Amino acid sequence: MIFNSNNNFTVNFIICGTQKGGTTALDHYMRMHSEVCMAKKKEVHFFDNDKYFLTNSPPYNKYHKFFDPKTNHKVIGESTPIYMFWINAMERIFNYNPNIKLIIILRNPIERAFSNWNMEIQRKREKRTFLESINDEIKQLNRDSNQNRTHSYLRRGFYTDQIKSILEIFKKKQLLCLKNENLRNKPEDTLSIVSDFLGISRFINIQKVTIHSRFYTEKLGLEEKKFLNNLFLEEIESLEKLLRWDLSTWKS
Repeated sequence: MIFNSNNNFTVNFIICGTQKGGTTALDHYMRMHSEVCMAKKKEVHFFDNDKYFLTNSPPYNKYHKFFDPKTNHKVIGESTPIYMFWINAMERIFNYNPNIKLIIILRNPIERAFSNWNMEIQRKREKRTFLESINDEIKQLNRDSNQNRTHSYLRRGFYTDQIKSILEIFKKKQLLCLKNENLRNKPEDTLSIVSDFLGISRFINIQKVTIHSRFYTEKLGLEEKKFLNNLFLEEIESLEKLLRWDLSTWKS
């Protein structure tokens, strides 16, 4: 039983990254499972909300209002992809539940950056071209450690350091890393891995979904792609070593 008669409970898994990596699709699948209680909305944004952590007593009651666990639920979770990227979020999550399980979905950082830019263009929060955007950001990478919720097309794609930061706080067995393309192309296999990780029964009657697939007003240009291939090559190779993945398709 994960909650008692007073309805006290603890969230025990979080889909914490990466933005534009497939978290919405995984969140959708999780909501289809009878043993899973997901938050009432995707992206609760509790652990990245600095105002909640100005004291040593965060208002976890506000966090718990997003959940309504039932007796059939074996796990309780939420999806907020910025947690992986946001400084202090992981430490805050650990202080909330040191035994929590974390799931991240990783996408080719070049595709992720372009998708992120397209989303901000469509939301009218970005007016620069993609090349202008990444050129402006590259100037800041080595001199500015400040985080930007909106215009972090490149910075979010350096996954290795983000994962290492997570593993400085949590045990390796608490972290599950997935490939975006595997969830997209082989959801049954990927969801079986997720169910085993969370200790729930296998998913049944999986209906493959594509969520938040946006129409791009333009294609990724050759100049931008070449620039980003060079920028992320070392990062991708570092990630291959860390996760023991074959990421040759990301380097082509």
